[in-house]
Amino acid sequence: MHSGKLVLLIGPSGVGKSVILRSLKDRHKELVFPRSATTRERRPKEGDQLYHFISEQEFDQKIKEQAFLEYATVHQGARYGTLLSEIIPHIQSGKIVVREVDVQGFQSIRVHPLFQKEGGEYQLQTIFILPENAEQLLAHIQKRAPMNEEELRRRLASMKFELLAAPETDEQIINAEGKMEETIKAVEKAIGL
Repeated sequence: MHSGKLVLLIGPSGVGKSVILRSLKDRHKELVFPRSATTRERRPKEGDQLYHFISEQEFDQKIKEQAFLEYATVHQGARYGTLLSEIIPHIQSGKIVVREVDVQGFQSIRVHPLFQKEGGEYQLQTIFILPENAEQLLAHIQKRAPMNEEELRRRLASMKFELLAAPETDEQIINAEGKMEETIKAVEKAIGL
């Protein structure tokens, strides 16, 4: 087993994962934050800091080469994937790699032969960020973008489904309203920083 590890931050939309990730990036230059490969169009003035922009054909080729740790088709049919080349070399050199993933990504990664609990070559740590309650989460989602009743129902169903995965993770940390700093400290402690 290598001294490095992959840490997954998981949680429903609106729970604060992005804020936690940004704080970890600012505070811990020793951590590695891998870029995703995506087939979506590059936005105006968007650099290469967060994504490898690749064509549909390149994405298909990478699937054939088994170059992805996990991948999925998301909004408007764009595909996103986590490249093994963005993770494994860093773990082998003893670094901690931190990645935000959705529940689908978490389910794929934890059964990947390289990261399985039993017999996997590399250490995987999973941290689920929980809301204080459903109302808090819905308020955050609605604050970001107003939505109709149907969209709200869909989001609620998705959130309930995602929360079912929390007990399957190594750690669960509640992001209580107005307590982001405490949440970030709890994540740092869980990672061992």
